Amino acid sequence: MRLLLLCILGWLTSAAVARAECDCLWQGSFVDVQAGADLVVSGTVARAGGEILFDGARLAAPPDEIVRRGIIQVPEGRRIFPSISVRENLVLGAYLSKGSAELKRRMDEVCELFPMLAERSRQAGGTLSGGEQQMLAIARGLMAAPRLLLLDEPSLGLAPRFIAQIFRLIVDLNQKGLTIVLVEQNALKALAIAHYAYVLETGRLVHEGEAQVVAGNPAVRKAYLGCED
Repeated sequence: MRLLLLCILGWLTSAAVARAECDCLWQGSFVDVQAGADLVVSGTVARAGGEILFDGARLAAPPDEIVRRGIIQVPEGRRIFPSISVRENLVLGAYLSKGSAELKRRMDEVCELFPMLAERSRQAGGTLSGGEQQMLAIARGLMAAPRLLLLDEPSLGLAPRFIAQIFRLIVDLNQKGLTIVLVEQNALKALAIAHYAYVLETGRLVHEGEAQVVAGNPAVRKAYLGCED
């Protein structure tokens, strides 16, 4: 299986689209323009048509069953639980883990990736900075041991230094074998790290291809990268 880091671009991203390049991808459908593609894949928003396939099987299940199959979403806006501790936020991400030994293993792995979270494990999640909360949201998703990680606007509203950290982390996770779907408004950075890209406008697929090819497309460069050839 070729590991892919997918990048869906477009401020009105609203369609799940297809390629059969990887066992962990979906196939099918256009959805309401208010809905994000990742929300449809995770089962949070109903699709308007078509179908979604995962591991070759039709994905038509409630969100909790989709999580059990290894599809984990890190939502836009982080959506951590601000009143409970960093550690408690992480434990909630691993609610499907089987026993304390597995929970400890996952916690150790996440804390190795995010030493800052280990240092602040007793601190309330809401007291972290925006960038730190985004790290916590990603770490919570990783606690579920995903096979496919859906990242929705991970750089939104963050300071430049945190944006750089987030993108380095995405590359590192992908190189370790995790398939990632990235929905991202920062087209320049997203295309720089993606393997394959889809560009959507008002719910319609307008461009797709290898990320470097898409980045060189004159229409994409003008509309999303601000470049005039």
